[in-house]
Amino acid sequence: MAQATHVLVHDVGTTGVKSCLYRIADELSLVDAALVEYPLYVLPNGGAEQEPEDWWRAVCSATRTVVARAGVAPQGIAGMAFCAQMQGLVAVDRAGHALRRAMSYMDSRATAQIRRGLYHGLLRVGEWNARKLLRWLVITGGAAASVKDPLWKYLWLRDNEPETFAAMHAWLDVKDYLVVRCTGAFTMGLDSAHATFLFDTRPNRLRWHEGLCRTFGVAMRHLPRVIGATSVAGRLTAEAAGELGLPAGLPVLGGGGDLSLISIGSGGLDIYDTHIYVGTSGWVVATVDRRMTDIDGMVASILGAIPGRYNYIAEQETAGRCLQWARDHLALDELGLYSGAPPAPGSLYAALDAAAAAVAPGAGGVLFAPWLHGNRSPFEDPLARGVLFNIGLETGKRELIRAVLEGVALHCRWMLETVEKKVPRRDWVRFVGGGARSRVWAQIMADVTGRTVEVVEGAQNAGAAGAAVVCAVGLGLFKSFEEAKALLRVREAFAPQPEHQAVYERSYAAYTALYRGNCRLFQQLNKR
Repeated sequence: MAQATHVLVHDVGTTGVKSCLYRIADELSLVDAALVEYPLYVLPNGGAEQEPEDWWRAVCSATRTVVARAGVAPQGIAGMAFCAQMQGLVAVDRAGHALRRAMSYMDSRATAQIRRGLYHGLLRVGEWNARKLLRWLVITGGAAASVKDPLWKYLWLRDNEPETFAAMHAWLDVKDYLVVRCTGAFTMGLDSAHATFLFDTRPNRLRWHEGLCRTFGVAMRHLPRVIGATSVAGRLTAEAAGELGLPAGLPVLGGGGDLSLISIGSGGLDIYDTHIYVGTSGWVVATVDRRMTDIDGMVASILGAIPGRYNYIAEQETAGRCLQWARDHLALDELGLYSGAPPAPGSLYAALDAAAAAVAPGAGGVLFAPWLHGNRSPFEDPLARGVLFNIGLETGKRELIRAVLEGVALHCRWMLETVEKKVPRRDWVRFVGGGARSRVWAQIMADVTGRTVEVVEGAQNAGAAGAAVVCAVGLGLFKSFEEAKALLRVREAFAPQPEHQAVYERSYAAYTALYRGNCRLFQQLNKR
C-alpha cells in the first residue's frame, strides 16, 4: 500500500485498557500507547466483577493521552476497533447504560444454574445430560460445559436479581458494551455470540437458535444483532466523540474478543498455526477450518475474525496472574527489590527474570500448579487452587519464582498436547502476551514443550496488533487477511535445549499427576 494510514485500537483486559495508535503502511508500526488500569472485584461467593464505567473512563483517558502525545491530528485517524476480554456478561438498558457491574469471565457463581441446566437426566456423558449435549454439539459445535460460561451467568442474574433482569434490554459482552457507548448500536461479535452456545454455527446459518434459547430459558429479545470483525458496527456519536476527543462519525469496526484478535496478532492466519498466550489468563489456540470439540479435554472451537476460520482453544484461568502473585507475595519482601519506594514494574519483572535465570532448570525439584482461580482445560474445576509442591529445607524464593514460570509452561504443554489430539503437531509455536516479553520464560516454554518458540514483534500487544489488522482489512487498506499477514513479523526464536529435556520430562510427569492426587481435597476445602 502506498499511503500510510493511522488507526486507533483499544485492548480491554482484566486489569486495564491499553489504547494503541498504529501507523499502517508496508509495515505495522506502533506510534504510541497508553495504559489506564482499573480494579477487579473478586467476591467470596465466587463472583468476579468489573465496573463498565471504569472501562469507558479508561478508554477515554487513554485515547486522549495517546492522541496528544503522538501529535497525530484526530481527523487523521481512519478507524477504530476494540479487542477485549471475552465471556463476560454486561446487562444494559435501552440507552446502553449498564444496570450493574459486569460479570467477568472469571465469575463462577452459577453453580446452581449449571447443575439444574446440565447435570441431570437418565442418559449422561460424564456429568452432563446426553441429549442436551448432543444437540448442542450439532448446532453450535460446542457446549456451555463450564460454570463460567456466559449462559449460566445470564441465568444466575435471572434467578438472583429479578429486578435487574426485568430492566435488561440487551445481553452484551465487554467489547459490545463499549461499541454501544461509542455508536449507540447494539451488536455482538461472531466470536462472543458463539461463546454463548446459543448461536447456530452450522455452515450458511450463523444466527441465534430459537430452540436452544427456549430450552434454557433465554429471551431472544436480549440477544443483539451479530456482526463480523471487519464490519462497521457504527460511527462515533457526537457525545462519545466529545468524551474521546475524536471526530464524530469515525467508523468503529466490529473488532473482536481477545482470543480472536490475539490469534491474528500472533500471525496465526494459516490452518493449524498455533500460539501460546500468557497474559492475565492463558491459552493454547490453533487456527482450524472446521468446528472441533474435545469434551474430555475441555477444548472447543470458536468462530474467529477471519471468515471460515475457527480458533480451537484450550484455556488456563490464571497464567501471567501467577507471576503477579509471585511478585506480590514472594518477591517484594525478600529479594532486595525495595529501596524506599517500590520499583517500577518493568525493573521489577526484570529482577524476577534474573532471579529465575539464576536457578537451574527444574527449580530444585519444586513444582507449581497455576490454578489460583480454578482451571478450565484440560480439566474443568472452579474449586482447584494453586500448589507449591516438593519444597525442601534448601528451597529459596528464587527456586519458587522459577517454579512459577515453569508451572505455567508445564500447563501450556498439557494444553498444547490436548489440542494436538485433533490438530497436527507443529515443530514451532508462536508465543504472545505480556509473558512473551521475558526471554527467560520464552526459553523455558521452548524447553518444556520441546518446540521452537517464536516471539513476534510487539508480542505483548498482539491483541491490539490483531485489531489494527482488522481495521486494515475492514477499511479496504488490504484486500484480505492473507495479504495483511506480511505486517506481522517474528522478532526472535528460541530453540529447545536438549540437555534440559530429561529434567522437564520428569517434572511434566509429576505435574500432570498433581490434580488427580488432589482434586478431592480441593472439593473438601473450597466447596461453597
